[in-house]
Amino acid sequence: MAGETVITVVGNLVDDPELRFTPSGAAVANFRIASTPRTFDKQSNEWKDGDALFLSCSVWRQAAENVAESLQKGMRVVVQGRLKSRQYETREGEKRTVFEIEVEEVGPSLKYATAKVTRAARSGGGGGYSGNQGGGYSNQGGGGAPAADPWASSGPAGSPQGAGQGGGAPAGDPWGAPGVGSDEPPF
Repeated sequence: MAGETVITVVGNLVDDPELRFTPSGAAVANFRIASTPRTFDKQSNEWKDGDALFLSCSVWRQAAENVAESLQKGMRVVVQGRLKSRQYETREGEKRTVFEIEVEEVGPSLKYATAKVTRAARSGGGGGYSGNQGGGYSNQGGGGAPAADPWASSGPAGSPQGAGQGGGAPAGDPWGAPGVGSDEPPF
C-alpha cells in the first residue's frame, strides 16, 4: 500500500520465535530482534557497541511456520517488512507507543554463518512459487530442482551445474561468456 514505511533491519533474535494459531487456523510467529550499531574506536583500537534497538516482529501463515522451525535465539537475521506504530495505555494510565515490524521477508544473515535452504512443502494459499512442491533446492534425497527453479541451471547434456563445478553456461548468461574469468565481470 502507498504511504507505508518499508524497512530492512539486520539484528539478532532476542528469543526463540513463538508460534501460535488464530481461531481460524492461521499461523503467526512473533519474535524480537536487537539491532546494535558498532563503531571502531581508533584511540582504543577496539569495537564499541552503541545502543541496541529492540523491535517486535510478526510474520504470518506458512512463513510463520518456517520461521519457527528454522530460527532460534541468538541467530543473526535480515528482516524486511512494514514498520507500524501502536499506542496503548498501561495499567497505571501511562500512554506508550511501540514500533513493530509486519514481516514480509526474513532469513538468516550469511555474513558470519552458513545456511542450507530446503524448500518447504506448501499447504495451500495463492501466489508465489508454483513449481514442484516437495522437491527442494538441493539435489539431495531425490526430488531434484523444481521445473521453474531459477537457481537450477544445466550445463552440457543436462547435467546439473553446481557452484565452482565448471561446465557450460546457460544461453544468455553474461557471466559464462567465453574469455570471462571468474575474477572479472563481463562488462
